[in-house]
Amino acid sequence: MMKLLFFVLFLIPLINSWWMLVVSLIILSFYMLMIPVFSYFSCISFGFGMDLVSFCLIFLSIWIVFLMFMASTKIKFNFNYYVEFSLIVLLLLFFLLLTFSTLNLFVFYLCFESSMIPTLFLIFGWGYQPERFLAGLYLLFYTLFASFPLLIGIFYIFNNCFTLNYFLIFLDINNYLYFSLVLAFLVKMPMVFVHFWLPKAHVEAPVSGSMVLAGILLKLGGYGLYRVFYFMNNFSYNYIWIIFSLFGTFMVGLLCLGQVDIKSMIAYSSVAHMGLVIGGIMTCCYYGFLGSLVLMIGHGLCSSGLFALANMIYERSHSRSLLINKGFITFMPAMSMFWFLFSINNMASPPSLNLIGEILLINSILSWSSLTSLFLAFSSFLSCCYSIYLYSITQHGSLYSGLNHETGGFLREYILLIMHWLPLNFLFLKMDIFTFWI
Repeated sequence: MMKLLFFVLFLIPLINSWWMLVVSLIILSFYMLMIPVFSYFSCISFGFGMDLVSFCLIFLSIWIVFLMFMASTKIKFNFNYYVEFSLIVLLLLFFLLLTFSTLNLFVFYLCFESSMIPTLFLIFGWGYQPERFLAGLYLLFYTLFASFPLLIGIFYIFNNCFTLNYFLIFLDINNYLYFSLVLAFLVKMPMVFVHFWLPKAHVEAPVSGSMVLAGILLKLGGYGLYRVFYFMNNFSYNYIWIIFSLFGTFMVGLLCLGQVDIKSMIAYSSVAHMGLVIGGIMTCCYYGFLGSLVLMIGHGLCSSGLFALANMIYERSHSRSLLINKGFITFMPAMSMFWFLFSINNMASPPSLNLIGEILLINSILSWSSLTSLFLAFSSFLSCCYSIYLYSITQHGSLYSGLNHETGGFLREYILLIMHWLPLNFLFLKMDIFTFWI
């Protein structure tokens, strides 16, 4: 584990060399594949280790970070403080590696909160509109407001158990402690009714900020729930979150159909998918945990790819509006194919990870209560609706006349999209890997 952390730290001298940094991160991601992680904790040191969940999310973090560099080459070519940008992204990766690999609840909390600081710098420093400051404040205060009870809960646990190792904590969880441990992660996912910071942050963030938010930072909430459920013995209020999340996936699906901003629509679709993940985790059954892990990985790759595609359109038309961005199938036909592939993956088509994740989650929620079938049916139907709507409205129609002298796509952009699409669809063939976790 320490080898990984030192590898990231020793990348800092390379921040002047953009492509060298990208190649080093690719090498790191392939090094990760050689670590034997199955159903036990490996790389155990005093306070760090990995099981399959940690391994998957660390690998996803490294993968998304190197794709962030590939998507943000305009920062390099325009000399837009690219050294500072590289430093902030590497710092974010360092905090994420610590978050996913620590065995100590307080260190997890510390790194969980610390990962927000580089994200804020990305939004403030490289965002597009002046409203980015308000979006950053939303992100900061939503997260901090929910995290403060978690900190008090951690102090209470230490005071009673004299340890903060996930596997050594043993105490009766009362209702106050239950809410303090769960609420911070539900806001981070985010759950509906506390989700408003997410569309604001996505719309104002640069493409790298959107990719890391959708790809990794939303998964911190699910990972945190896995870890606190290790030692929790009071699940009496889980039904509240299942009801909220199911109602939310349905309502947010309707909201998606009313959006006129491409990034805003993709951000709201993330809220809908995460609602399903929350429902699955809260059922506390085998299919729920397994499906939520698979869907988090699938959603991280699919949503990140959609934000990369939205940025490619934005770089050509300088607008995110659905009213202007139309007819791209005549202008960029090969890119239109990728729009189609990511749109159908977003609505859980075979052979994507999203499909197997949703099947497992729908099974787990239906086994919890058959009354949820109506909400699940409507949310799945609306997921198809807004994905098809997003594809058809951007690719069909009459082309904006100001785009006649733009290029149809660079090799870098196609490699970026293929790197998102391949693991999303080919991991489906090796689904049994994920079953080693539980």
